[in-house]
Amino acid sequence: MASPTENPTFSRTRDNDFAKALRNRVNTYFKTNNISRNANKRMVSKTVIMMSLFFVPLILLGSGLVTSVWMLFALYIICGLGMSGIGMGVMHDAIHGSYSKNKTINRLLGYSFNMIGANAKVWKIQHNVLHHTYTNIDQADDDLNAPFFLRFSPHAKHYWAHQFQHIYIWFFYGISTISWITTKDYVRLKRYKDMGFFSKKNEYAKTLVTMTAWKILYYTYALVLPMIMVPQAWWIILLAFFSMHFMTGLLVSTVFQIAHIMPATEFPLPNEENAMKEDWYTHQLVTTTNFAPKNKLLFWLIGGLNFQVEHHVLPDVCHIHYQEMATIVSETAKEYGIPYHVKKSMGHAILAHVKMLRDLGNKPMVPVHIS
Repeated sequence: MASPTENPTFSRTRDNDFAKALRNRVNTYFKTNNISRNANKRMVSKTVIMMSLFFVPLILLGSGLVTSVWMLFALYIICGLGMSGIGMGVMHDAIHGSYSKNKTINRLLGYSFNMIGANAKVWKIQHNVLHHTYTNIDQADDDLNAPFFLRFSPHAKHYWAHQFQHIYIWFFYGISTISWITTKDYVRLKRYKDMGFFSKKNEYAKTLVTMTAWKILYYTYALVLPMIMVPQAWWIILLAFFSMHFMTGLLVSTVFQIAHIMPATEFPLPNEENAMKEDWYTHQLVTTTNFAPKNKLLFWLIGGLNFQVEHHVLPDVCHIHYQEMATIVSETAKEYGIPYHVKKSMGHAILAHVKMLRDLGNKPMVPVHIS
């Protein structure tokens, strides 16, 4: 993968009118309604609920009060819902800096990602820097860099097994979070160091040590303590723990993937000067898809990530405002002739994602074309 200085660049002048109009209209909305673009009381209540869904079951599992298998699995599943909620609806906003104007609050809430076994520092590079800046650009967007048996880009190398990926991919989505908290963070940490991140003195070593300490803490209270306190065979408790992660991984991976790996989204490449054809704002719209915009329960559960377009062009706005932002973004995009992709339900989005995976699996690598 290219180093940060070798990644593609975007024009600062092309289609600048759209960017200016969008920013002005968003700023006017918040100013006119006299509200903050950050979290409100509803967001704070949601944070408390998601934290409780994760920690209360773990407290019960570590208390010695749980004896039955069905209660063991039920508590871990509830814990998984809380884990998903923290990941998509709390830490996601905090690490983007959109939860609060106060950097300390954002940093502390960002640590909630460490508390569910992952690492906030590694995620910030992968997601905020590489994915949000270079969305759907092969070799630059780290979300496209998958193991050889998965193909997420038409520019990636094609293998025979890919023709079945739309079938077996759901298993790998399911194990994604358990893989994430055990090996993937370490792989990415090393890769990002080689790319030029963690360049300060001892920064890599300190990050490695603290990341390991957080993971040991997580496994201690999420798995080891229940194994000690719950009077069931160790393998049953391990299976319940794995079930929690499988549900979380399947939900989180699906939500993020159906936002970008879709038939309507583009996978543009830079030209010979390593420059992209579109400006950054337009690039976000042509590479991103919304889904289920009228489903309020889904919106609440997944941290507003069914409004991925709004999240990508307005990452500094807390997700609690995305439904209102969608009207502004879609109308402005229509006015300037820029695509605004949306699927009416999550089911429709998943079906389109499956079609895209099947197409990517059946078609060899496309000739490299220049934007």
